[in-house]
Amino acid sequence: MQEEFDVVVVGGGPGGTMAAKFAAEEGLKVLVLEKDREIGIPVRCGEAVGGAGLKEFIPNPDGMPMIASTVKTFRLISPNGTIVESSAEGSGYVLHRKMFDQELALMAIRSGAKIQTRSYVTGLTFDGDYVSGVKYRYQSEEERTVKAKVVVAADGVEGRVGRWAGFKTVIKMKDMETCYQAHLANIDVKDGVIDFFLSTEKCPGGYIWVFPKGDGQANVGIGISGKYSGKKSPKKYLDEYIAEKFPNASEITTTLGGVPCTESMSELSGNGIVLVGDTAHQVNPMTGGGIVNAMKAGRIAGKVIGEAIRKNDVSKKMLSNYDKEWKKTVGKLNDRFYKVKEFTAKLTDGQLNQTAEILVKMPPEKRTLFNVFKTAVRFQPKLIWEVTKIFLG
Repeated sequence: MQEEFDVVVVGGGPGGTMAAKFAAEEGLKVLVLEKDREIGIPVRCGEAVGGAGLKEFIPNPDGMPMIASTVKTFRLISPNGTIVESSAEGSGYVLHRKMFDQELALMAIRSGAKIQTRSYVTGLTFDGDYVSGVKYRYQSEEERTVKAKVVVAADGVEGRVGRWAGFKTVIKMKDMETCYQAHLANIDVKDGVIDFFLSTEKCPGGYIWVFPKGDGQANVGIGISGKYSGKKSPKKYLDEYIAEKFPNASEITTTLGGVPCTESMSELSGNGIVLVGDTAHQVNPMTGGGIVNAMKAGRIAGKVIGEAIRKNDVSKKMLSNYDKEWKKTVGKLNDRFYKVKEFTAKLTDGQLNQTAEILVKMPPEKRTLFNVFKTAVRFQPKLIWEVTKIFLG
């Protein structure tokens, strides 16, 4: 017997589960299909998240088991070792990502959504030019079909669902950050202090991060522009950094993957389908952070889908209200960040050192993110207005 739901979400990450939660709260029958055996694996990110964005969904995260560390200070480290330190009290958290993703899944379930793991989606079904459902295999059994009024493609950077529906999701090599991360133990790091190391020589087109997780542990990772990864792998760059900075470290886990640090997609919805999260290029292109953006996109999508189904209109025209709201609230900021990223990625080590030397002379209270970006783009003054619009709206 063929299954039937109002909404089928492909992918159980933050974007998918938030789309499921908010669609279920609209009174819809929602199914989430996750290919892995459990929600939250594999962990493929630095696990840091902005505090303000997180609190839109979880108002009181402090003290929850999913919080590994509360960010109190961020430090920018230039190629010559100049440290620019700024207070960031309450501005972010380092997560236990598996626990975090499972908490979001529980939020969706409590709102009425059904989640099914070990469900590998193999294709879409169509009714004319409308997406009408998905085909999938459960625990490698024979293929099943589930009908849906709307399909949410939230299947990550490697996602195929959007492509099956005709979306152009290909990313330029230079905009695909190639990332490698090690969860290290037995290292000397300060809890609550996150580091970003910048160097065109040691991490071209990206940066190295150190995100403490308590008890002498931290996620230490690197992201470099895809156009450089063929010359030297991110693992080699990171191995050299770890050998220099943390010679006594032990590896607990390692992970690798790609992060789409690109411009917003021009279209996020079609007849009977919307795209959410990494597959929709919704990552902040400057930082590579995508967790909160995916959650925000999922919230918008869930609400728009609810309205569309109530009006019995799941056309591209109706669902494009999601595109419009995304562009208005987050997408326009991402596009501005992309312009700034394109410039800062070209800064030489000498220019990065100069920028750090200017910032370190500022009083601590003046070392805001706005002033960091404004100082960095002084080599191209016309970008100062873009930076201003990022922070002033």
